[in-house]
Amino acid sequence: MKQYYDIIGDIHGHADALEALLTKLGYIIVNGIYQHEKHKVIFLGDFIDRGPQQREVIEIVKPMIEQGYALSVMGNHEFNAICYATSGKDGQILREHSKKNTEQHQEFLDAYPVASERTVVVEWFKTLPVYIEVDGLRVIHASWNEQSLIEISLLLNDKQCLIDDAYEACSQKGSSAYHAIEVLLKGPEADLPEGVSFKDKDKNVRHNARIKWWIPQHEDKKNRLSFGDDITNEHHIEQTDIDNSYHYAIEHPPLFVGHYWLKGDIPEPLADNCACLDYSIAKKGKLVAYLWRGERLLSKNNFEW
Repeated sequence: MKQYYDIIGDIHGHADALEALLTKLGYIIVNGIYQHEKHKVIFLGDFIDRGPQQREVIEIVKPMIEQGYALSVMGNHEFNAICYATSGKDGQILREHSKKNTEQHQEFLDAYPVASERTVVVEWFKTLPVYIEVDGLRVIHASWNEQSLIEISLLLNDKQCLIDDAYEACSQKGSSAYHAIEVLLKGPEADLPEGVSFKDKDKNVRHNARIKWWIPQHEDKKNRLSFGDDITNEHHIEQTDIDNSYHYAIEHPPLFVGHYWLKGDIPEPLADNCACLDYSIAKKGKLVAYLWRGERLLSKNNFEW
């Protein structure tokens, strides 16, 4: 029997929304675990941070995945949590406990105040693969890029999970592993011309912009880059150098990602073969799923929230 998948976007500690969505999709609780007779969930990662129900989300998704009723990839917030809790060979923490990093991670730390409990969850995060390629579809947290996957291939085990040594390698700014994991879990970026900047959703000034890797290469550069608020010197954007190797071609299998904090009343695909399912639940948006039934071309009619 062909496997059907319900792919669910970034949850960020919103267990009530997750339970409501699972119920709407026909999942029922059996022996304490949400499950479906015919369907399986694929989560896009980012279970934690920002929201009020960190522990409750983990208590829902972890047994679903462990008992085979769901799959999941790692999000950048799970990767960050591992690095926040891990020291390198020099004894230094891989993700600095700065004010910014700690504030972003505080809800998770508050949900697991006992270090031993928190360690169990962080170790479980390590079992989440970087990507999933199954039954004709692809799933990754932010972007699918063949060169980046090649660059970290020796840092993955046979389940596509990062090996223990990978976290230090992927935390060394300037290394090929660092660049690869940034592309895969946060998305590719382009350096903006000198004098051009913008403010992101957290009001941080940025001098590089995310590349909309699903947009055809013949489109204007302004349309192929993503900005926040208050962009300066907009007329210089056409000078930006965009690496076309990041483009996800239409002939590739259907791809599902999260991460991008989309807005909008009615979700729709990014392209015929790409969909983002992060609709900003942590910013009073919605928790979104795509009901994939084997189709090559994705349809806006298959979104639920």
